[in-house]
Amino acid sequence: MKLQDRLAQAENRAMEAFARTLLYIEGVTVSFDGFRALDNLSFAVEPGEMRAIIGPNGAGKTTMMDVITGKTRPDRGAVIFDRLHDLARLDETQIAALGIGRKFQKPTVFDGHTVFDNIALALKCDRRVRAALRWSETSEERGRVAAILKTIGLTAAQDRPAGRLSHGQKQWLEIGMLLAQDPKLLLVDEPVAGMTDAETRQTAQLLKEINREHTVIVVEHDMTFVRDLGVKVTCLHEGAVLAEGSIDQVSQDERVVEVYLGR
Repeated sequence: MKLQDRLAQAENRAMEAFARTLLYIEGVTVSFDGFRALDNLSFAVEPGEMRAIIGPNGAGKTTMMDVITGKTRPDRGAVIFDRLHDLARLDETQIAALGIGRKFQKPTVFDGHTVFDNIALALKCDRRVRAALRWSETSEERGRVAAILKTIGLTAAQDRPAGRLSHGQKQWLEIGMLLAQDPKLLLVDEPVAGMTDAETRQTAQLLKEINREHTVIVVEHDMTFVRDLGVKVTCLHEGAVLAEGSIDQVSQDERVVEVYLGR
């Protein structure tokens, strides 16, 4: 086969792979004061997939999420969402409007409001005080809130102030608040940090349930939790992909053991 034909085939395969993606990160580099946080990072996530991102501290996991959500603009590279939008050219508000939601490690909920009201407020696009004061939920919205509460396992706690929830329950509530915005892609940062073993197992089941209808990227250090998710794993190191595959494949990779698991 001629070189030109091989190149054409390779290009066709690349285009076919791109057509299957929801998030396509290509050659992204980010530097802070001479430190390269992301170094030509490239990987892709398909619609309906759940992907676990692991790696040592400083590997670039948080910077990667900052780039996807528009908090940090890359020095170079492309971040294509839904095959149409280069997130590197958009701000945080525009990116959120496209259907990308992010949950940070520390839960942020309205402690003085009930669990139900936290979800109900998240349904509203206009959260200004004036809009909230004149808003009254419809039966459809109440049904939507009830469905989310059932998904996150907090139906029995719906009338409880969010400030009285356990740490794990607050994590689930914030995930529910993201679901209320019906995002196409959820970014979840270390969801089981500080949880009990039982809460950790329940969180794994919750994310699996959410993944039935949403694409999910989970950044996590708890390898038992990652194994429970049973999804494709991407290990980052020094701002680039070090290894990718099942949890067994990645955990047996000598490079991963050396820089992360063996520590």
